This record gives sequence, C-alpha cells and structure tokens, in this order.
Amino acid sequence: MLVHTVLFWLKDELDEAQRAAFLAGLESLQGIAAAEAVYIGTPAETPARPVIDTSYDYCLTVLLADMAAHDAYQVDPLHTGFLEQFKPAWKSVKIYDAD
Repeated sequence: MLVHTVLFWLKDELDEAQRAAFLAGLESLQGIAAAEAVYIGTPAETPARPVIDTSYDYCLTVLLADMAAHDAYQVDPLHTGFLEQFKPAWKSVKIYDAD
C-alpha cells in the first residue's frame, strides 16, 4: 500500500468561486481507477501544539495498491487535467508518499 498525501496552499487572491472550483477539482480525482480511496480535508480544529501545521488550505490523501498504481494515477487524464487547470491556483504544494 502506498499513501500519497498532498498539501495545498492556495493563493490568497482566490475568490470563493475559485476555491469551490478547486475543491470540485480535488473531488474529481475520486474517479481515478488506480486510487483505492481518496480523502480530502482541511485543517482540523485540534488543540494547537508546536508540531501541528494548520497553515495549508487542503489536504489530499490517496491510497494506492502499489507503485504501479501510483504511476497509473500520475498519468491518468483526471490527474493531469487537474494539474493543468489548477496549478495556477496554488502558491505552494508539498507531497508526502509513504509505504
């Protein structure tokens, strides 16, 4: 199992409609066949601690069976289309992949 987690920091100037479109774009990734599960969230309201980062806007976590599924996910038209459409919307992105 490969856990693919992506944190997005969106540009401050995005309006509510642009943010809603971004969320819809994230949700479209649920249609990728290689993904066993897709979770989308925003920072939780857990008690503040120095080790907790709540500075991001959205977190995407995708569960993939193996590296072959990861590779298929990366080139899936839904994924490449999401990147093409929404890359201009974020100011930063971080990816954490775990076995």
